[in-house]
Amino acid sequence: MDSSWLSALFGGLYLTLIIAFGIHVIMQRRPVGVTLAWILLLFILPIAGFFFYLLFGSRRLGSRRLKRLEHLYPDYEQWSSHLSRMITQRQVECPSHTPHTGIYKLAEQTLGIPVLPCSKLQLFHETDTILHGLLQDIEKAEHSIVLEFYICEPKGRIKVLAEALIRAARRGVDCMVILDAVGSRQFLRGEWSRRFRLEGISVTESMPVGLLRMLFERVDIRNHRKILVIDDEIAWSGSFNLVDPVHFRQAANVGQWVDAMVRVEGIPAHVMAVIAHWDKALETGEKHSSFNATYEFPPSYLSCYIGADVHVLPSGPGVDRERLHQVLLTAIYESKEELLISTPYFVPDESLLTALKSAAMRGVDVQLLVPHRNDSRMVHYASRSYYEDLLNAGVKILQFKGGLLHTKCVLVDRSTILFGTVNLDMRSVWLNYEVTMIIYDKAFGQTMATLLDQYMQSSERVRLSLWSRRSVTKRFLESLFKLLSPLL
Repeated sequence: MDSSWLSALFGGLYLTLIIAFGIHVIMQRRPVGVTLAWILLLFILPIAGFFFYLLFGSRRLGSRRLKRLEHLYPDYEQWSSHLSRMITQRQVECPSHTPHTGIYKLAEQTLGIPVLPCSKLQLFHETDTILHGLLQDIEKAEHSIVLEFYICEPKGRIKVLAEALIRAARRGVDCMVILDAVGSRQFLRGEWSRRFRLEGISVTESMPVGLLRMLFERVDIRNHRKILVIDDEIAWSGSFNLVDPVHFRQAANVGQWVDAMVRVEGIPAHVMAVIAHWDKALETGEKHSSFNATYEFPPSYLSCYIGADVHVLPSGPGVDRERLHQVLLTAIYESKEELLISTPYFVPDESLLTALKSAAMRGVDVQLLVPHRNDSRMVHYASRSYYEDLLNAGVKILQFKGGLLHTKCVLVDRSTILFGTVNLDMRSVWLNYEVTMIIYDKAFGQTMATLLDQYMQSSERVRLSLWSRRSVTKRFLESLFKLLSPLL
């Protein structure tokens, strides 16, 4: 066969594939930066680009999950409508103590979950106190324990928590565990998972991966939530994975991970439990009675006159993907005096970048806290590609040197707090399953500000005069990974 004919055939096939994939990318109606990044990748990596796009380029949840979503929505709407009716009988007005009515109204009108009043909050930011608090609540559980985490690594002090969960199951507590298939692979494939199941603990592998699944589901959609709920009345959430920092990822040479968790008593605990039951139903098809049961307020709520107002914001590919993005943008644009942000992974899109620069340029004290060292080299360079623009706009960038700062928080004027599992990167904002608490409370805002101030004391500020003199090699790597930043 003539080689020129073969060349023309393969050339035509390649061109057809480029056009077909390019049309598919464009028709996904994603942010412009993401679309352009995928098109660039398809051109510069002809074969590998097609392979990567098939694996990671679409939000494929799989046909079974999509069918389960359709069946779950009526129950979810019934539950949320019932909860809304009960709460609005007691609190109709916007919380009077928040100056950020835009955030409140956006959340109230788009979440389907009303603001949850009279929530008692406690902030924990040291590993010992976090683990001690989790252990105490597990030991006191009487009816149910719901545990959903991205990473569970049964080493060091985490073994103590695992043993406490087994003891709870033995005394008749209904225990449910949901773990991400990638983040908790070691646990799910090991002895502890088998022990849990033998003790009657329900263990669900969230977002499982495999060679066959790659053909039908996107494999890098992860369940990044971190939730512990005790008896439907106490909940923990934040950035802390179920790992002992002394043993966790020491080879990365970034120091111990530094995290924070919020313990909340009240209605948010019930909402977080329902979110976890939803995630289990999405994987197993097994509905939970909480979707149809009539919720009864805890006794502490009925006698409550003070406490924080909280919106619980679940996000992920199976819900309105723009909701979290809109809340973040509104929070930045509504800031008046001060905006403090802590995030381990900072890879914003153009709209978030513009919002941050605009806030600084109109006089808001914008301070961005990030780790000095990051466990992802790609994110390390991609995030630094934005520094010069931010510094020129007046944003203060502080690099934390006391370990890998993993706390995720947006603090607006020390009165409205976005706290939870969300990083300021597009993977968290658009792709992964996350949970965020929007807290309207000046007292808790001050508590959070105190913690962030402590982080700042262990940080080094990035100075524009020094930053602009970094090497050409670093500038090249930053520019290179910035091209791929919409995909990180």
